[in-house]
Amino acid sequence: MLFILALVIACVLSIIATVYLSVAIGTQHWYQYSSPTVRGEANISELRSLYEEFMDGEFDEKTYSDTLFRLNGTVGLWWRCVLVPANAHWYKEPGAKMVLECRSFTLPQQFTPKYKEPGNHNSGEDMVRTYLWRCQFLLPLVSLGLVVLAGLTGFCACLCRSLTPTLGIGVLHLLAGLCTLATVCCFLAGMDLLHRVSMLPDTVDGSLGWSLYLALISSPLHMMAAALLVWAARSHSQNYYRMTAYRVA
Repeated sequence: MLFILALVIACVLSIIATVYLSVAIGTQHWYQYSSPTVRGEANISELRSLYEEFMDGEFDEKTYSDTLFRLNGTVGLWWRCVLVPANAHWYKEPGAKMVLECRSFTLPQQFTPKYKEPGNHNSGEDMVRTYLWRCQFLLPLVSLGLVVLAGLTGFCACLCRSLTPTLGIGVLHLLAGLCTLATVCCFLAGMDLLHRVSMLPDTVDGSLGWSLYLALISSPLHMMAAALLVWAARSHSQNYYRMTAYRVA
């Protein structure tokens, strides 16, 4: 029957969307910066100092943001990375091999308040940026949780040989897709506000990374799976009522 085919396609879409979302959460290429090649001993020393502070210093939004701007950085939901030479001579050698050095955002850092002037704790907390950051961290986890709950419900329904929970599973997938979409929106809004208060240098270009696109693709996939599941549930209910009416007649 058609509703069986719809269930199979919905399961495939759900698996693909969940894999995409999981990869997006675990990678750092949500947003990336491209800065010009640095020349001059003074500039090299400054960048080396920024890099050392980035890797070993205390967590500070202004410090890591400036380092990302200057060192071709990439940032994700859990990671921040910079592109630096593999050897200790930095930019003295032309064509030096570059490697990506990363630091993770710890759980306490994810809930650290954002300030109206990054790095200045006396400027007052920026509530909008603070809650956008927290939402972009929490919402994808909620999305994955909803999909896991939907999967467990579907597994139990298979064991019981029942299609009754299909509608509820579809609603869970719809909510998961909306949470993922909200994650992308919160991230983009937060980055835009950060660039406004941090004054992105004119020589630095920013662009969206492939991790963000994976999350963006997973959202409609979950919604498509939800639509198929809801349609399958309604189709099965209509067939059930028809069969019941036929038997009564």
